[in-house]
Amino acid sequence: MSAINRVTIIEIPKVHDHRGKLAVVEKDVIPFLMKRIYYLFDVPSDAYRGGHAHKKQESLLIALSGSFEVVVNDGEHKKRVMLNKPTKGLFIPTGIWREIDNFSSGAICLVMASTEFTEDDYIRDFGDFVASKTGK
Repeated sequence: MSAINRVTIIEIPKVHDHRGKLAVVEKDVIPFLMKRIYYLFDVPSDAYRGGHAHKKQESLLIALSGSFEVVVNDGEHKKRVMLNKPTKGLFIPTGIWREIDNFSSGAICLVMASTEFTEDDYIRDFGDFVASKTGK
């Protein structure tokens, strides 16, 4: 199986009553122990974020507001995923290149990460990323 197939949409459970909706992310919803949360906002529509892969970190991306697209690449295969619902998260396992673009006005991208920040975990050059996959 291609590593790109491990990038999956995860349903975020929600509760609805007359007061509105509530989405809940608990430890049994995501396939890793969360160590860090951050979010992207006020990203211009012509800008992109990401442009890296992680050696150890796994991530879950959720569009809390608005929409954006995530391009994931395992070094051989690439796919584009639109995120536009706060009840759907994109699970990105270790070793997947990601770029986030096409941010709508007011978009907020929540990221839940399995590790604390360390620069050593990042692969920021796409050529280095591909070389890490092929051993060349």
